Amino acid sequence: MDTPTHDSETPAHGQQVITACAFIHADVDGVRKVFLPKRAATKKFLPGIFELPGGHIDYGEEMATGLKREIKEEFNKNITVGDPFFVFTYTNPVKGSHSIEVVYFAQFSDNTDNIILDPSDHSEYVWVSEDELATVYTDNQQVDDIEFTAVRKGFALLGGAPLVAQ
Repeated sequence: MDTPTHDSETPAHGQQVITACAFIHADVDGVRKVFLPKRAATKKFLPGIFELPGGHIDYGEEMATGLKREIKEEFNKNITVGDPFFVFTYTNPVKGSHSIEVVYFAQFSDNTDNIILDPSDHSEYVWVSEDELATVYTDNQQVDDIEFTAVRKGFALLGGAPLVAQ
């Protein structure tokens, strides 16, 4: 049996897992964009897809604290965490778990000129505007992908749309 190389592969059969991710936004040359890293092709769960960054929240850990920890671990950057605005669930067949994911608005509080990726986690990253979002879909994702639904909602809320039930 393979030894898990990452928490997303650690068996959790029949368990619920709490995760948090960050809609890290910034104005880039006058255009509002979101930071999307691409999962490493070596990942067993959702390899090679662009995602909102974040990860698993440890038992007893505050959500915002865990999200800050995950971003620091994965990108060696600090963030400020805003309000949560989207929640969704999914099953992870690799772990055998059911995840509840909470999406927060966030911004880097560190300079972003030198983001360093751990190749076991992510292979690249992009800053994407709402209009460019379709360019980062992969063969593993569809237009109605729930995470991209969250990204579109994040853009809409930043643009002044009212917060309504999902």
